[in-house]
Amino acid sequence: MNTSQLRLDDAVRFLAQRDFKQAHRCCVEVIQRYGPHAHAYFLLGIIHIEIGQIEKAIALLSKSNELEKRAITFAYLAKCFALKGDMQQALEHVKQAPVESLSRALDLDTVGVSLSRVGLHDDATAYFEKALTLAPANPQYNYNYAVSCKFAGRFEQARKYFERAIENEPNFYQAHFALSDLGGVTPENNNLARLEPLVEKVKAKPEARLHIGHALAKEYEALGEYTRAFEALRHAKKPQQARSKNTLEDYQSIFRVLHKNLKSQVSLDSCSNGVSKSDAPIFVVGMPRSGTTLVERILSHHSSVASGGELQDFGVAVKQVTQTSGQLVLDESTIKQAYESDLGKIGELYLQRTAFLRKNSKHLVDKLPFNFFYIDLIRKALPNAKIVCLLRHPMDTCVGNFRQLFSIHSPYYAYAYDLEVIGQLYLSFEKWVRKFANTYPDAIRLQSYEQLAQNPETQIRELLAFCNLPWEAQCLRVENNKLPVSTASKVQVREPINTRSIGRWERYSLQTEALRKSLGIIQ
Repeated sequence: MNTSQLRLDDAVRFLAQRDFKQAHRCCVEVIQRYGPHAHAYFLLGIIHIEIGQIEKAIALLSKSNELEKRAITFAYLAKCFALKGDMQQALEHVKQAPVESLSRALDLDTVGVSLSRVGLHDDATAYFEKALTLAPANPQYNYNYAVSCKFAGRFEQARKYFERAIENEPNFYQAHFALSDLGGVTPENNNLARLEPLVEKVKAKPEARLHIGHALAKEYEALGEYTRAFEALRHAKKPQQARSKNTLEDYQSIFRVLHKNLKSQVSLDSCSNGVSKSDAPIFVVGMPRSGTTLVERILSHHSSVASGGELQDFGVAVKQVTQTSGQLVLDESTIKQAYESDLGKIGELYLQRTAFLRKNSKHLVDKLPFNFFYIDLIRKALPNAKIVCLLRHPMDTCVGNFRQLFSIHSPYYAYAYDLEVIGQLYLSFEKWVRKFANTYPDAIRLQSYEQLAQNPETQIRELLAFCNLPWEAQCLRVENNKLPVSTASKVQVREPINTRSIGRWERYSLQTEALRKSLGIIQ
């Protein structure tokens, strides 16, 4: 074995130990001594993925591919683009890494996770299943496969593989939460006996504490023990409350920029030259847990509408055109700069990034809730796009946010660890969207969740008319929509439209009295 291979073996060993500095040194040494080396660049790319430098990782992996095209390199490039939210590029690179070209369980799992990340859970299945034939006892592979099964609506299969993950790693806190999240909890069949002892065990580990606390809350709530459920949530979230306050401050600064830039009367700038006249996009926005997934399921069941899921593409297009510094896609400086940028270019970039999702459909629904921050920019950049904003009872919305375990590593959901902060964000959100609707009433439909649930046919007829879509009765039957769901509503939206969640907050009326008063809700 030559010296270069020995040093690269050292790099792999250091990577496994998460000693990225030493691994990096080994790879650079090989390149300096022996010249460009495909595997050295590949390993450097992996190192940069691990430390979160995705753009640098893409450059290094691309360099590796220039020297020697390998399926494994395409697999990790797919992962990078999936992490960036660039679905089109992720899928292009997945094509170069078919299942039969990969022989390591880790690489197969990597492609499966990449496909799952961009919402293609059915496509991910073959990669996960082959990975599990090679490493059936690996808890992470079992968990990843189960997640895709859950999002694809294969709940019993998901339950089976979450259990397998826990069998192989009893403290696998993500699997514990995911299992409780599937529901089916009864006094005779629940997970309390193995969850409750974990509370103290994970107390000093914030991420594990959140997962176990939310799992317990799901179980207690299903058993009608609402006080215990709320206490489990409060205990789990307490260490994160400072993050919530910081996030609220950031969001309030963005709202100030938005209000300052909102015109007091309809301007002609949205009809200027260079702005796309496309009416393809339909944006569904609103506070999380307000019914955005339900509306997306209704619209995507129409024969003229494709589903994009929760797309980051409009925000990414804004960031790309503004070229602002900083790691966040959404921040005060980026929104401020966007109003001074080429909005037509933002619109065109968004259309280019999402065109492949539309396929043969006339329209594409994009249901990222936080796009409510961009509604005025959407109106300017894509004046013929439709915007539907969900409004749900403030208490149901806020308590729903507090009950939900959002993405822990996303800075955008960090507000949800503090009930008071959630209430303040709701008030700012509602003030903004109502002001926008009063200023540009033809640009947005404020959709009441309660009215939709209580009078679905009337409301869906109005919703389709607003989107310039002809009536199709199948839109009433969301339970027949077989598209995968990657949001918190993955179980509920596979049921017929119903009113069961209206007023759910009242279970927690004693614990939320201060929130109710701050929202001005008279009981």
